[in-house]
Amino acid sequence: MRLKVLVDNNTFIDEYYLGEPAVSYYIEDEDTKILFDTGYSNAFIKNAKKMEIDLNKIDKIAISHGHNDHTGGIKALFEEVKNPRIQLVAHTGCFEKKECDQEFIGSSMSKEELEKVCQLKLTNVPVKLSKNITFLGEIPESNNFEERRAIGKCYEKGKMIEDMVKDDTVIVYKSEKGLFIVTGCSHSGICNIIEYAKTVCQEERICGVIGGFHLFEVDEQLEKTIQYFKENAIELLYPCHCVSLKAKIEMGKNLPIQEVGVGLEIKI
Repeated sequence: MRLKVLVDNNTFIDEYYLGEPAVSYYIEDEDTKILFDTGYSNAFIKNAKKMEIDLNKIDKIAISHGHNDHTGGIKALFEEVKNPRIQLVAHTGCFEKKECDQEFIGSSMSKEELEKVCQLKLTNVPVKLSKNITFLGEIPESNNFEERRAIGKCYEKGKMIEDMVKDDTVIVYKSEKGLFIVTGCSHSGICNIIEYAKTVCQEERICGVIGGFHLFEVDEQLEKTIQYFKENAIELLYPCHCVSLKAKIEMGKNLPIQEVGVGLEIKI
């Protein structure tokens, strides 16, 4: 697998790409080319061009969840890429209306609009994206320290309700060394996510994780997450996007975390 960071909150010194508080990754598994999330704007498209990545050649798009820092660039993508054969895979609730404090925070394109420009597949269950990569679908809870928290409201069954972000999911690459998890924000809890990935992929070893872990405070959840990472002997840890500096500092005392920025390339 080859992964390239197209958009992240962070940019590297002397690497002249655009950054924004968002996520977008380009991933290759053998002959399959996957785009994971589309950031907040068209920044990922501009960065991809500078990296000489041709987004017209992607086979599949996977979306981690429906918030606009992960789906905001979808409209710009389909203005740039005209390929109705591209498959877009997401949770069934991903493209429903989302708002917070009466501000729209959802996708730049609706489900109905997407059905006109791509092969839209909405699913709550795991789906294979390539030979070695699986989209996990809805993540069950398996521990008592990663409580789901509502973020604004979402449209469900004809009304606006508290949004527990059940559409939050990840993709998983199964390598000879174990599983490599690619996540957006981990609203489901990064440890819940990893446990479900183990079950779905029938593999106990975790070789790496990249993405947002939604950890901001030095608290019990962070402490137990660090302990979980240590117990699983995860060697490649790339916390980014929605992980605060103080959380990264605390993690760095105990774990071999790596810096993430636009242009980072990981090969597994």
